[in-house]
Amino acid sequence: MNGFTLTPVETKPLSFALPVIGAAGGFAGLFVGTAHGSGAMGIAIGAVALILLAYLALVVFGLGQEKVTRWGIFALFVITGFLLAALPGIVLGVLSGLFFSWFIFWIGEGRYRANLAPYLTSGQVLWHYTFRVICGAIFVFLITPILVVMPLSFNAQNFFTFTPEMLRFDPAGYSLKHYQDFFTSSGWQQALRNSLAIAPVATLLSVSFGTLAAIGLSSEHVPFRRAIMAILISPMIVPLIISAAGMYFFYSRIGLQGTYFGVVLAHAALGIPFVIITVTATLVGFDRSLTRAAANMGADPVTTFFRVQMPLILPGVISGGLFAFITSFDEVVVVLFVGSANQQTLPWRMFTGLREQISPTILAVATILVVISIALLTTLEYLRRRSERLRGMSPG
Repeated sequence: MNGFTLTPVETKPLSFALPVIGAAGGFAGLFVGTAHGSGAMGIAIGAVALILLAYLALVVFGLGQEKVTRWGIFALFVITGFLLAALPGIVLGVLSGLFFSWFIFWIGEGRYRANLAPYLTSGQVLWHYTFRVICGAIFVFLITPILVVMPLSFNAQNFFTFTPEMLRFDPAGYSLKHYQDFFTSSGWQQALRNSLAIAPVATLLSVSFGTLAAIGLSSEHVPFRRAIMAILISPMIVPLIISAAGMYFFYSRIGLQGTYFGVVLAHAALGIPFVIITVTATLVGFDRSLTRAAANMGADPVTTFFRVQMPLILPGVISGGLFAFITSFDEVVVVLFVGSANQQTLPWRMFTGLREQISPTILAVATILVVISIALLTTLEYLRRRSERLRGMSPG
């Protein structure tokens, strides 16, 4: 039929490619259809449209016209997005066009097997990509709340939802007034000062005690070291509400409840397990003959620790300290039990704002905390890779 008749060699890959591409189109159509009032209709239209588009791209035009075809698919998605939702639709059309113009040829030409072992069966290939899709879906599920909160913090209205102006990308729908409220409000600034006064001190105590405990428990001659390790890391396992209630009753008896020092000790207790775990993992690759050599050269234990051992385990110590800082800075349950109004931290203030008054400033504070956490975790990953390089391990 005018050169478009499929041969048996061409039919087999298309019998696999077209249903897969159609399933992807149906998944994308689910979201578009739901936004327009009918998810089922969106699935059907998306699946059929992508199957037809893939057939035209792979059979009618073929691989020889791949570059032109991909640009055509991209333009079609952009135009469709504009017709459906104006400027927001253009943004979604650009993203969808870039993905599907690549995905159609990636599946249709069998390029998905290019980087896989040739002896893998179809089931193994299917599981290989299914597993990655599942991991990606979990990641999207976990990251979506953050992606929602961050743009909402720039809402020009006092709403916890996207306004029509925001959905149209109208500049009038966006504002920095919630951030301005955070930096000018005496209540929010006092909560920030409390967090900055508590978290660093708690981190210092966590790092000091956690590092010493990890070094001591890494020695095989310490009796009951497994039981002691289990007790020290129990705050990571026991529900926070139980730990908080226990700290409240204990601190009330010894006069620490409602004091700055009591809150610091409580946060330090929560951070110590993270330090112990990271330092213990670093000590696994530590060569203990270095400390014995330093002792043979006349160095006392303190000098040996600071001049020989600490430089080598420093990445693990810093990693544990970052975890302890994030735990203290973001913690709200324990401080509600053992703190007082004078120790109101940022998370406590956010909790109060949600319970007593729906203040949109909470969204701005949440965005700031997310940015701080991402920066600290990025630093943590860098230190982890550096530690592995120092121990002669591959970062992968």
